[in-house]
Amino acid sequence: MEMDMRRTIEPTPSAQNHLSSLAPCGTSLEWLQRAHAEQLALCDRLEEIADSLPANVDRQKCLYAAKALGPLIKGVHTYEETILFPWLESTPDIQPALRETLNRLKFEHCEDACFAEELTDTLLRLGSGQSVNVEATGYMLRGFFEALRRHIAFEREHIMSNLPA
Repeated sequence: MEMDMRRTIEPTPSAQNHLSSLAPCGTSLEWLQRAHAEQLALCDRLEEIADSLPANVDRQKCLYAAKALGPLIKGVHTYEETILFPWLESTPDIQPALRETLNRLKFEHCEDACFAEELTDTLLRLGSGQSVNVEATGYMLRGFFEALRRHIAFEREHIMSNLPA
């Protein structure tokens, strides 16, 4: 059974009550929704690359993905860690579970950034026609896009779906 990691999840009543007490953030969350959509589109491209291994690799697609990967991941993480998360943490009655969730997401950001750097290097080599271990590259691609899809689903479930409208 395949699960769509991009689905919208309804907020839990207790989380919604807590987060609805926050004043609106000065920056639109539409930006983050678009960034998530871009990340998911990149995940789809990475999956296409993984599926094309070993014989049908589109080098141009590899180079495009390599160029997009780092800046996209860094931009989203910067927004979340400098705007969204501090705004959520600024509530006087922040629940310990929310604080733990934000810490977990920050840790995942570090892991994702390191993984994105390694993947960028591999995609650049693959896109330029250099030799790569295609089996390891396939595992690397799948590991990254599956982890990123789970991360986004978690953010949607535990952060975004619980924010005031």
